[in-house]
Amino acid sequence: MRTGRLTVVALLIAAAGFVVQMVAGVTDTPTIPPGLVVILVAAGLVAFVPGARMPLAGVVAGAFNLIASIVVDAVDRLTDPSPAAGFIGAWLMHIGLIAACIVGTMATGRNAESLHAADG
Repeated sequence: MRTGRLTVVALLIAAAGFVVQMVAGVTDTPTIPPGLVVILVAAGLVAFVPGARMPLAGVVAGAFNLIASIVVDAVDRLTDPSPAAGFIGAWLMHIGLIAACIVGTMATGRNAESLHAADG
């Protein structure tokens, strides 16, 4: 249960980092950025939809956005401290995404173990 909540927190941190980058003007995103939508929808699913495998939504959202960062050459924001808000936002987003992948995987594994223990 706790790891599911941590997945949501990680996704919200990633979303905050995404928004900080947008406000800093370092992103070239559409008015409704798909990456941010994916992060927020995954956070909502994990938070509000019951299901042992629901934390996988956090893993999918994290992986999707990490791959997108590579594809759109946004990883360089992690090493370019100018502007500072873009740099901080990039780190927040990437740490949140990586954490969502890790904790979402852990939550799904623990949920599966609990289901098997209840069956046995």
